[in-house]
Amino acid sequence: MAKGYWIAHVDVDDMETYKKYVTANAAPFAEFGARFLVRGGQREVREGTARKRTVVIEFDSFETALACYESPAYQAAKDIRDPISTGDLVVIEGYDG
Repeated sequence: MAKGYWIAHVDVDDMETYKKYVTANAAPFAEFGARFLVRGGQREVREGTARKRTVVIEFDSFETALACYESPAYQAAKDIRDPISTGDLVVIEGYDG
């Protein structure tokens, strides 16, 4: 079975409030078995444009990735993040070729 991933590109306007989002998302990520593959870090944009922060999170399946996003606990965390950030998030099925 293919894994599921969240790929997010985010600009954060208030890092102190963003830290509250990080604290709030810990429980749903643990519940759904999320594993961070990329969480900020050094990077170089070689083509196109990108937001300031990139995050890649792995889940056991695409369905689990969707369920985590749709969970009440994650939506509550998202409510903290939304007013202080602008971002793009894709939930995608991994290649199982």
